[in-house]
Amino acid sequence: MLVILGFAMIAVFMVLIMTKKLTPVLALIIVPTVFGLFAGAGLGIGDMVMDSMKSMTSTAALLMFAIIYFGLMIDVGLFDPLVKFILRKLGNDPAKVVLGTAILAAAVSLDGDGSTTFILTTAAMLPVYLRLKMSPVVLTCVAGLANGTMNILPWGGPTARAATALKIDVNDVFVPMIPSLVAGLVVVFAFAWLLGLQERNRLRATAPEIWSVLDTAEQFDGTSDGGTSAAASGSGRGRKGGNPGGAVPAGGSVAVLERTETLVDDHDSAMADTALDPNRSTLRPKLFWFNLALTVAVMVVLVANIIPLPFVFMVGAAIALLVNFPKVKDQGAQLIAHAPSIVAVVSMVMAAAVLTGVLKGTGMVEAMSAWLVQIIPSSMGPFMAVITGILSIPMTFFMSNDAFYFGVLPVLSETAAHYGVGAADMARASITGQPFHLQSPLVPAILLLVSLAKVDLGDHHKKVLWRTAVISLVMLGVGLLTGAIGIG
Repeated sequence: MLVILGFAMIAVFMVLIMTKKLTPVLALIIVPTVFGLFAGAGLGIGDMVMDSMKSMTSTAALLMFAIIYFGLMIDVGLFDPLVKFILRKLGNDPAKVVLGTAILAAAVSLDGDGSTTFILTTAAMLPVYLRLKMSPVVLTCVAGLANGTMNILPWGGPTARAATALKIDVNDVFVPMIPSLVAGLVVVFAFAWLLGLQERNRLRATAPEIWSVLDTAEQFDGTSDGGTSAAASGSGRGRKGGNPGGAVPAGGSVAVLERTETLVDDHDSAMADTALDPNRSTLRPKLFWFNLALTVAVMVVLVANIIPLPFVFMVGAAIALLVNFPKVKDQGAQLIAHAPSIVAVVSMVMAAAVLTGVLKGTGMVEAMSAWLVQIIPSSMGPFMAVITGILSIPMTFFMSNDAFYFGVLPVLSETAAHYGVGAADMARASITGQPFHLQSPLVPAILLLVSLAKVDLGDHHKKVLWRTAVISLVMLGVGLLTGAIGIG
């Protein structure tokens, strides 16, 4: 019964948020509560949720003050010069911008921390997306793909957990998986380029009057990505602004705007009344170098991980507010300006505690894990590593890495040992589901990403989930081909 309730709860939750019948916050609260009561939690459900929520408070604080800090830095104009620089280097072609986003996210992911990756990537690229009227959903999708793939790095967490749980050296797990990591990144960049082409296509169709084609010998297909277009019109700030550009002529050339310089003109009237309005009252050009130094200092401390991240952003936001807006009235106005984003993400983090609390407190997670192990027929024993890799895709999405690697993986590995499948093979297979895992609403970093980009979680999932599943399967397949993941 617990197994049925657990899977049914997860299915109902996903359907409700992806069809937009409920907001993620309401779904995270209502669905687990109903299923928890059916599972016999009774009045004890409150204690289950409160125990789970205790571990969420520091995450909520991190997200709250990170949103305040970076929202403030955008308001005061810190990233305006960066937007111009990126536009000059990447041009006005959405395909190049999206590919650049993937490369940036993959590079920053080397630090092993998802929150840091999403903060830096969003801070650098979101203004560019807004300026070109590109969909922020594409940004969150590409950043999520890159970070999820890089999450198998030894210092990222899952690889170390798998090695620890099975009592093997972490290098024995990771090094043979390097070809899989490279293959995963290749797929990420391919997806990024294709998404960029879709954006280029969509933007050309929505604003054809400003496009000029370098070579008109070949007609460009103007079909648009409906999901992305819808997200672009309904997500993010600054939807009234700038005119996008880019098209593909014959021979692979890229079309340009008739007046490219307007995109990097401080007085571009197209950006009026948006988050990037060059005449907005919150601009603080005289404090540019101070704000840059403060942001660099915050990033250095953040990457060094010498002080808890929530406190870093608390202090950073306080200093930024005090210096940029010395009047108490202005400080209050800035906090109010970012209140909608704060409420959205913090409420989601707290609501996620209901789902995790019910899953753990009612025993659903343990029951689901045990059932999956039991239903694997003995004839499939030699393929336990492959089965584990496939199972890691959904299981790490609906439970924490700790629950999977310390609770489920040892059981699977013990079973596999009877069929000659080694622990190292099992550990390597188990980390291939990480690209999918990173998109889970139970992962705080992904909540931070969609919050900073002002993207609906359901819209993000529609675009990212099948792509991450493909990447995970490619990594698993390459692992099998290279012998990193063996068959008994």
